[in-house]
Amino acid sequence: MNRIFLFALALLFTVSASYSQSNSAPGAKKIKWLTIEEAYALNKKNPKKFVIDVYTNWCGWCKVMDKNTFTAPAIIDFVNENFYPVKLNAEQREDITLGEHTFKYMASGSSGVHELAAGLLQNKLSYPSTVFMDEQFQLIQPVAGYMEPRIFHQVITYFAGNYHNKEPFDQFKTGTYVTDFKPAMPGVVKPD
Repeated sequence: MNRIFLFALALLFTVSASYSQSNSAPGAKKIKWLTIEEAYALNKKNPKKFVIDVYTNWCGWCKVMDKNTFTAPAIIDFVNENFYPVKLNAEQREDITLGEHTFKYMASGSSGVHELAAGLLQNKLSYPSTVFMDEQFQLIQPVAGYMEPRIFHQVITYFAGNYHNKEPFDQFKTGTYVTDFKPAMPGVVKPD
């Protein structure tokens, strides 16, 4: 009986260690996050839409979204292929220069907000927020709050495919998304 227990324990340890290494391996797929300046410069040469994760260091739901949503393989692949993905700390103190305009940190009370983050969020400061911009660096829409992988996948496919110009989101997620995207996303999209 002891041998069976030790064998089972060794097997469990091996599987657990193997799983842990495969998920944290240096070569593991990740979203190729850029600074806003890097994405802006790349867009001049090769226009693409932007997806901007606006976060703060103290935001718990931002960390949950990093861990649960931004690590899903189907999301990683889709974001890397269809967007310039940007991480923007809403409370960063460094200036950001885009073209001829420089955005600055605005101190207020015990904290503050970066001018660019406030502008992208239309002064509705909520974290996390995901901002979508088109190829001409024009605001499409900010989306406030944590999004689990299934919802986030619906949202990114909606904006990437310009469905926001064709149909309301509720119609997209129950119609177009189900027929065009859901079957290809078994690891992200769970049955409703």
